[in-house]
Amino acid sequence: MRRTRRPVPMPARAGLATAAVAAAALGLAGCAGGEASAQGDGPQIVATTTQVGDFTRTLVGEQGEVTQLLQAGQSAHSFDPSAAQLRALADADALVVNGAGLESWVEDAVEASGFDGVLVDASEGIELAATEEHDHDHAGADDATDEHEGESAEEHAEHADEHGHDHGAGNPHIWTDPALAETMVENIAHGLAEVPGLDADELEANEADYLAQLEALDAWIAENVEQVPVAERLLVTNHDAFTYFLDAYDITFVGSVIPSFDDNAEPSAAEIDELVERIRSTGVAAVFSEASISPKAAETIAREADVTVYSGEDALYGDSLGVAGSEGETYIGSQLHNVRLILESWGVEPSAVPSALQG
Repeated sequence: MRRTRRPVPMPARAGLATAAVAAAALGLAGCAGGEASAQGDGPQIVATTTQVGDFTRTLVGEQGEVTQLLQAGQSAHSFDPSAAQLRALADADALVVNGAGLESWVEDAVEASGFDGVLVDASEGIELAATEEHDHDHAGADDATDEHEGESAEEHAEHADEHGHDHGAGNPHIWTDPALAETMVENIAHGLAEVPGLDADELEANEADYLAQLEALDAWIAENVEQVPVAERLLVTNHDAFTYFLDAYDITFVGSVIPSFDDNAEPSAAEIDELVERIRSTGVAAVFSEASISPKAAETIAREADVTVYSGEDALYGDSLGVAGSEGETYIGSQLHNVRLILESWGVEPSAVPSALQG
């Protein structure tokens, strides 16, 4: 059955700017010099991810043109900007990034394009969760802490790289907690206020309206999750992208199909067997695939564990928002979709969505 405030340093270079790419991008940028204002009626703004793009468009409104680099279903972990996208970046008045080490390719893209506008880091001031493998009932957490206690930042980075999940300072999936999404929106609004041509009063009004919606969303999620006893709030997902959401609402993470923060990784046969056993022993009722990841492994695990799999239109929106017209087209829509399905898997009927979040 189917149903799924201190600046954070720019990400490490990922090898994007090879000589060929850099030369092509700089050539395009040279041809495009001074065309930013000619391409639209207002400032030209580039946003990286689908979530950051949605936040930025909501704040900017009709004041400028927002170009979003990643499209629905694309992975930020392995993204490679096209020459046309690098040209858009070259012409941009501002670049808005998720930050927190998610976009490992950004620094190279900035250098290759020659971008020299306002850089807005949406993760500024957010304390990041550790990237080591963990689950949210804290089993084994003390052992992980002891293993790396007292190491330098460089040593920590080496250990993270050895385990294949180096995301800079920590887990970059900060948007999954609506309260942290509020901080992201505040950071973006503050950064955009420095962009010439954007009206500060309109930005502030749009920010206030959107923050009120995010507060209503947070309250609605908490109200509904609290219907379920803490011991029964169990979740299995495609990959470990929901850390901040789980922590915010006291949900136990039983495990992920892909044992990594990177959605391009693959589970081994032993890891699949181990997750199936955890599902059986904990009484988890469902496995959730994610809209931007192939559901095959999740479907296999759900079948072996004899539980429901949520995939297809019922997959969760994790690393990416949904395509136009889907329930996950916007950030708020994606959260309402995810929570409704998670509650359904727990046997709970959600309360009515607040009027502030409708339409």
